This record gives sequence, structure tokens and C-alpha cells, in this order.
Amino acid sequence: MKEENMGVSEEEETSGIGHFPDNEDLIVTSVEMLRKPKHRYQIAFGPYQMTVHEDVMLKYRLLKGNVFRKEELQEIIVADERQRAYVEALNHLSRKPRTAKEISQRLQQKGFEQNSVETTLERLEKDNLVDDALYAKMWAEQRMTSHKKGRLWVKQELRQKGIGTELISEALGEISADAELESALTVGRKKWQQTHGELLDRKRKTGAYLMRRGFGGEQVRQVLKLLIEEDQ
Repeated sequence: MKEENMGVSEEEETSGIGHFPDNEDLIVTSVEMLRKPKHRYQIAFGPYQMTVHEDVMLKYRLLKGNVFRKEELQEIIVADERQRAYVEALNHLSRKPRTAKEISQRLQQKGFEQNSVETTLERLEKDNLVDDALYAKMWAEQRMTSHKKGRLWVKQELRQKGIGTELISEALGEISADAELESALTVGRKKWQQTHGELLDRKRKTGAYLMRRGFGGEQVRQVLKLLIEEDQ
């Protein structure tokens, strides 16, 4: 067995066609749809077999009676991996929007080659299915207005998601200081009402709570001042 594999490249072995004969015409003898995974077909060239996605099968006309060479099948294998990567990315996006970094990480975890990952991201961006700028704006608005998180919290979240500094600044710039202050006041008021004891102790607990939610020092001071005024 080892002697038979001598001279076979790692790429060919990984693709599943390393054992196919070189410099010979390979005639498709059967095309069979697989039950699992969906949309995949088993293509037989006599005793040799490979599997491809339905779209790839149709694009390259892997139909019964057609003839191919091994080097042509190697090109098809690359196209098939890229198609599988694209389908995996679409499935990942079907649950919720993702950033380019999140898609890249997912595909790498699934074992796709870097070239396939990059090609998939380019295709998704071209189809407007991945848009980090839009994602950052939507995320910032949702987190700061609906979830009442501060600017610093959201900034850190977007960094972890792979959003660039410039896009983060643009996204946060669309949220007004008044809107952020209103969010801070809403959650600060709730915390204030839950605390008891001396005034300084209530200020310390409420202030620390707001800081943990990502609100800046100046906003925290404004909120505490307003809460004290409301009490009085």
C-alpha cells in the first residue's frame, strides 16, 4: 500500500482522488445522489469515486458518459470545497448576522483551507451578505438603546467580533450622547431604587454598576446628580 501511494501529493490524498490514475481518460460511469449530506452526489469513474456538491456537478457537467482527466478533477475538487465553504457560511448566517471574522473562524473550525475561506468571504461581501460596517451600526444601536449598554462596553464587543477601529468609531458616532445618557439614567434609576443606606453608599453602588455596563465617568456623574435631585 505504501508503495502505491509513493509520489502522491498531500493535496491529492486529501482531496480523495490521489489514487486516480494519471494521464488516462476517466469516463463517468454513474451519478448517484446521496441521502446525506443533502445536495451531494457520488460520481463514479469505473472503480474510482468522488463526491461533489450538486451545483459543482452541474457546472462542470459531471454527467454519465463525459470524459475527464485527473488534473481536471483536481480543479473540480477545489471548486467543490469552495462551494461547501460557501454553503457552510450561509448556514451559519441563517441563524443571525455575522461579521467577517466570525465567518472566518467558523470555516477554519470546520477545516476549510485558507483560500476557500478568503474566496467565501469575498463572495459573501459581493452578495451583501456580510457587511461589517452595517453590522457595527446595527449592533451599536441595539446594544446601547435596547440593552442599555454604555459606549465602552459596545466598543469592546465590536472589537472582539473583529470590527475595525474606524468602523467602530463610525457606528458609535451615530448614537448621540443624549441617547446614551438616557439609557444610563434608565438603568441607573432602577439600580438606585434597589439600593439602601447612606447617600454615599448608594452613589458608590450605583456608580460602580453603571461603570460595569460601559458608561463613562462623566455620564455616571451626570446620572448620579440627576438621581439625587429626583430623590430630593
